[in-house]
Amino acid sequence: MSEAEAAGGEAASTEPMSPEEFRRWGYALVDWIARYRTEVEQYPVRSRVLPGEIRAALPPHPPEAPEPFDRILSDVDRVIMPGITHWQSPNFFAYFPCNNSEPSILGELLSAGLGVQGMLWSTSPACTELETHMLDWLVEMLDLPRTFLSTGEGGGVIQDTASSAALCALLAARERVTSGEGNRLGTHGNLVAYTSDQAHSSIEKAVRAAGTGSDQLRLVSTDAAFAMDPAALSRVIETDRAAGRIPFFVSATVGTTSSNAMDPLPEIGEVCRRNGVWLHVDAAMSGPAALCPEFRWIHRGLEFADSYCFNPHKWMAVNFDCDCFYVQRRADLISALSILPEYLRNAASETGAVIDYRDWQIPLGRRFRALKLWFVIRTYGVEGLRAMIRRHVSLAQELAARIEAHPLLELAADTPLNLVCFRHSHGDSATQAILDGINAEGRAFLTHTRLQDRLVIRVSVGQTHTERRHVDALWEGICRWATGPTANA
Repeated sequence: MSEAEAAGGEAASTEPMSPEEFRRWGYALVDWIARYRTEVEQYPVRSRVLPGEIRAALPPHPPEAPEPFDRILSDVDRVIMPGITHWQSPNFFAYFPCNNSEPSILGELLSAGLGVQGMLWSTSPACTELETHMLDWLVEMLDLPRTFLSTGEGGGVIQDTASSAALCALLAARERVTSGEGNRLGTHGNLVAYTSDQAHSSIEKAVRAAGTGSDQLRLVSTDAAFAMDPAALSRVIETDRAAGRIPFFVSATVGTTSSNAMDPLPEIGEVCRRNGVWLHVDAAMSGPAALCPEFRWIHRGLEFADSYCFNPHKWMAVNFDCDCFYVQRRADLISALSILPEYLRNAASETGAVIDYRDWQIPLGRRFRALKLWFVIRTYGVEGLRAMIRRHVSLAQELAARIEAHPLLELAADTPLNLVCFRHSHGDSATQAILDGINAEGRAFLTHTRLQDRLVIRVSVGQTHTERRHVDALWEGICRWATGPTANA
């Protein structure tokens, strides 16, 4: 018995926040988030702080005593907000969309509140079964090959990012080609993987992490539209086979990061099928476009794919992190990743009638990410999501037409969907002046790439609340800086 109890009093609570306080501050925080989302376009899009400035504003040592939550919340405004680059701003045109929505935030809040650890079906059946059902819903919504449905030999799982999906696909491909010996014996120095010279860096990271090594990754040349050349892929595979190496994995891209190029899946698929090579298709950003029937051409040839992924957290109003990863044969993935220690054995898993998603990913633990998908799909409806995609594509196409008509600007790549790549006709210095000028003003944020060794500005149109007026304002800035003194030098 404590001294307080012995004296007839009540023991002091060890909880720093009571249920009543949690409710009060929870309401306050939701109000803060709602206000932020309505005001976000008023902020300079990119943070202006200098390196080390945020840390300098933090106490050097942790607090010994509890601090009141209102002080913590005030420090969000004072310390954290100056260091935020506002990805949710409708004026964020950099990198790729990382859009979000109110129902997604609420789904994430519920996931945090439930605190589910969904490593096994038995650790929370709803976590597993809702995820399986959402991934099957998305097969229907995007009209993906029915071989990706969980009702057959395939199925889908939520990964954190497309980078993790690529690694899982590569490991499954390795185990299939080595009949399971890759996990038992270690790396095979004669295995070779392939992707285009425009593919995302995550593919090289995957071959490194898997122990295959960067020297065993072939970067296949691309055509004038920056898409993988199937004939070049066929030639390099034949060369490797003739040298005694084993081609085992090809990663094709639906919408490359630099230019939104679309690799020709039917032709690449034929090469992979002819050579018995695993085909992984990465549609991280562009995949959600297939919600709209008129854009489903991007997936033509997807029936050849052994695995496929896309990111709802890029362009489907779902907050980060949420990558949807599919395989045609889940047995390939499970055999590559499953390890069953005694402490995870349970009656449900032993029946073979349930899915244990721990076997479909690198980590053991997993969050209840399907909730935010469920909330978003039900709140928007498929038509609402289609309307958002169509709006973004239309705005990007209109911007591309304006650039093409401008006497000093030129498109640097095709604009199949919502990424516009352009440059100044006077060269890299003039292009850099536009990029630096727009970003210095702070009203919008743009990033760059290099295509054919020339500097190119990328305009990614895809934030949830981006409207015509935001693109119009960006265009005014582009025109102003395109005709400035630096541009005409």
